Amino acid sequence: MSLKSSLGRARGLGSAKEGAGHWWMQRVTAVGLIPLALWFAVSVIGLSHADYATFKGWMGKPGNAALILITVLSVMYHAKLGLQVVIEDYVHCEAKKIASLIALKFVALFLAVFMAVSILKVAAGV
Repeated sequence: MSLKSSLGRARGLGSAKEGAGHWWMQRVTAVGLIPLALWFAVSVIGLSHADYATFKGWMGKPGNAALILITVLSVMYHAKLGLQVVIEDYVHCEAKKIASLIALKFVALFLAVFMAVSILKVAAGV
């Protein structure tokens, strides 16, 4: 028998106030990706028969480079949030869960930086 209150027994057993922010960010990125995905699809279709020089010129415009960079970073963040939920819900071994979450963060960060640098190099003409 414990002399702790119900609140005292519940403290430390789970996070509070974190899930709502995570849920909102998933929804915000999903809604934000709708117009970005449409813009990206139209752009890819428009550039389907373009050579590299034409693509480089298109990417050199600040608006296009910024939009594609925002699209890539939003997709990576949205994917990271979604995969984090899957790992937290379906990986039951605590050590594997922690290792998977750490690996997910590193892979998402690596891919986001790699893609951002690639986009900026093409946009800058390097």
